[in-house]
Amino acid sequence: MLSFDPKNHTEREIYKLMIGTIVPRPIAFVTSIAKDGTINGAPFSYFNSVAPKPPLISISVNRKNGVQKDTARNIVEQKQYVIHIVDEDNVEQINKTAASLPADESEINQAELTLAPSEVIQTPGIKEAKVRLECVLEKHIELGEDGETATDFIIGKIVRIHLDPSIYNDGKIIYDELKAVSRLAGNDYAKMGDVFTIKRPK
Repeated sequence: MLSFDPKNHTEREIYKLMIGTIVPRPIAFVTSIAKDGTINGAPFSYFNSVAPKPPLISISVNRKNGVQKDTARNIVEQKQYVIHIVDEDNVEQINKTAASLPADESEINQAELTLAPSEVIQTPGIKEAKVRLECVLEKHIELGEDGETATDFIIGKIVRIHLDPSIYNDGKIIYDELKAVSRLAGNDYAKMGDVFTIKRPK
């Protein structure tokens, strides 16, 4: 086995090892709202579920040179946001929102996405996603070392779940209809692929 000590490698080198081995990663497309009303949209693959009761999910937003990104700042200030599951039908448009824009410009417009009103919170979602999760901020944790914050770890509580009828049947999600995609490394993505079943021991 090859052995790597993170202390002896650059942040970029460790980052590449992490995103190349921790695969596939689900992708959260997050909409948030700024103080001036601008709707921000950005994808994040440091994303996962946390707990079902209360229903909690997490995203990790890495800072750039110590500076907080628009999404993290908006969520901390407004305490609300919407998470969408990225799928084969919207991934091309979502990818466009990864471009760096000024804080007062909306990635939603650039990617030609359509806003959808939320029921519980002010922040809208997008119609192009088959899954929309309205969230309120549960906990914000600043992570880093040597006194410098490098990451905003955000845990949100889901207050409303919106599903396209095509992906839902008798309490279960139909994977083949959702067609979720996941992030690999570099510019690579992955589709669901083959599904297999293994029974858990009692």
